[in-house]
Amino acid sequence: MADSPLLSMRGIGKSFGAVPVLRDVDLTLHAGEVLALMGENGAGKSTLMKILGAIYPDHDGQITINNQPVALESPRAAAEAGIAFIHQELNLVAGLTVAGNIFLGREPRRAGLFIDEARMGRDCAALLRRLGFRLDPGATVGSLRVGEQQLVEIAKALSLDARILIMDEPTSALSQTETEALFRVVRGLAEQGVAIIYITHRMEEVFRVADRVMVLRDGAAVGELAAAGAPRRELIRLMIGRDVADFFATHRRPAGELVMEVEDLWLEQPGRAIGRSRTLDGVSFSVRAGEILGIGGLLGSGRTELLETLFGAAEGRSGGRIRIDGKPVTIRSPAEAKRAGIALVSEDRRREGLVMLAGLDANVALPTQPALATAGVISRRRELDLAAGTIRRLGIRAAPVQSVATLSGGNQQKVVFGKWLPTEPRVLLLDEPTRGIDVGAKAEIYQLLAELAAAGLAVIMVSSELPELLSQCDRILVLREGRPTALLDRNEFSAERVLAFASPGYAAAGGSDEQYQPA
Repeated sequence: MADSPLLSMRGIGKSFGAVPVLRDVDLTLHAGEVLALMGENGAGKSTLMKILGAIYPDHDGQITINNQPVALESPRAAAEAGIAFIHQELNLVAGLTVAGNIFLGREPRRAGLFIDEARMGRDCAALLRRLGFRLDPGATVGSLRVGEQQLVEIAKALSLDARILIMDEPTSALSQTETEALFRVVRGLAEQGVAIIYITHRMEEVFRVADRVMVLRDGAAVGELAAAGAPRRELIRLMIGRDVADFFATHRRPAGELVMEVEDLWLEQPGRAIGRSRTLDGVSFSVRAGEILGIGGLLGSGRTELLETLFGAAEGRSGGRIRIDGKPVTIRSPAEAKRAGIALVSEDRRREGLVMLAGLDANVALPTQPALATAGVISRRRELDLAAGTIRRLGIRAAPVQSVATLSGGNQQKVVFGKWLPTEPRVLLLDEPTRGIDVGAKAEIYQLLAELAAAGLAVIMVSSELPELLSQCDRILVLREGRPTALLDRNEFSAERVLAFASPGYAAAGGSDEQYQPA
């Protein structure tokens, strides 16, 4: 690592109106270094990086690259200076192909006029192979799941051959296997001299991939540590300003009655399932009151589709048997799921869980509007009372009429939880419930889950974070290519075991499906 930093940001400050978001922040970065940037939502991480990426060109302080002051007045100027930005919120064109998105604005052309589709497809395929991403260059991005779209966003930034790469929560929707592939890419880029700023809430990633950790809190830099051997508790203390004695509070299942039974559930999606006719096949399990059942598996294993099928929201044909409290139910739509006592917190809260331009009050009231109305007219007083009660119950830091678009990721996720709780569901389906939220908000979500389980709610949770599944769940059902391969009790938990049952090569390596016993 060179003595002189490749990048230096000095005295960086930024305010929105009268509200200061960053205050006198210094950051240095050397060629070949991976700097992890950590902090709670609202700490200023993304704002600092948007200044570097020239999304916010108006700011206090100075930026130098290779000891030369630079004035980054637009994202194009930042790109020309060798800066590439992988955003947490995807910035893709749904109607274009994977290749079209990766080379958007830089398409290879024939005779300087016509886009060379064949060459663009070949170049895209070569890039994806180099990165270890299993994507079809000709697939339309809008047809891909969130995790696959995130791989496209990553490949798009890496195709720019940047000297400084900003990665904002790059693994938030990736499976363990895809995350490992990304880690190899990151370390390979660093070995080639690329300087990387890696924003993440996942401490395991910091220890795996970073050289140094910088922590922001309330818009100010509060500490730097070498990543190797950095104490987890110290990082948490720096981020949230207080000690968290037991961040991954272990949930213990009380004995409860059987709430949901699922037998031979299947889903056919001919347009989306590649290499097999069914996205889900032969899925059977049960969940009891007070239990948190985890759903593990790799990207494309059918985890999200399982929840969507249970909620009546999956595309395609489905079948199987579902019983709630011992009674058979037919679920062909979210409305029928809601009547059966099922609620879903979806993976993409901004697109599927919330009306972003509406207020907190309107969002919380969505599932219970009929109960808030008299003669078909919603009572404004009841709507505000419901919002105020949800804010108190879940500790949401917002006003009832505040637009949810202005809230942090953690508070947005609480609003999604909060809109379902008044429906008094029997079964709560959670798809990546802590995706993209900070460590403090995670602890609050975990506490909420423990309280809901203790109150007798049956919870089914999908998570790509193995530590989350292992710490929060009572049992884990593992899926592989749409089929169940294991149903593990807590005394059988280990990351290695979950990954083994989730991996396509497990049976070839001597594993078997004998572990799976639906119960």
